[in-house]
Amino acid sequence: MAAISEAERERLLEAINNQRRPTVTVLSSLLAAQDELGYVPDEAIEEVAALNDTTINEVWGVASFYTNFRFTPPGKHSVEVCWGPTCHLKGASRILRRLMDQLGLDDEGETADGSISFKFNTCLGACSVAPVMSVNHRLSGRLTPEAACERVADLTDASH
Repeated sequence: MAAISEAERERLLEAINNQRRPTVTVLSSLLAAQDELGYVPDEAIEEVAALNDTTINEVWGVASFYTNFRFTPPGKHSVEVCWGPTCHLKGASRILRRLMDQLGLDDEGETADGSISFKFNTCLGACSVAPVMSVNHRLSGRLTPEAACERVADLTDASH
């Protein structure tokens, strides 16, 4: 994995070093790093270990335990499809299948060009308008597979 830029390193250090005290922990430091950069690079693990006077292995132990941490840069756009019970009953599985085909993915993750991060979400909190998806943190409900694919196509058209 490529090292982060000097500007990203400065943002990272500022984020983890400017947490409110006395509640600074390994977990809070990792969250601060991810909030700032969108992911937790190797350098963040090292800096968090130093800040918290612990080992890199202990920091990795915390970071790898929580599934909400990502260790690679996110795509330019985020797409999340709810597959909670209501959305599932209303057709989310068809939407997931069509979008994964459209994006060339076998599972959640980043597209080959890195432009879109695709994720399954257990609840987007909009059951009354199921099935639901989030595109760049904006919800759309009562979706059909075709409508979902159009929204994602708009992202790929805008990226080029």
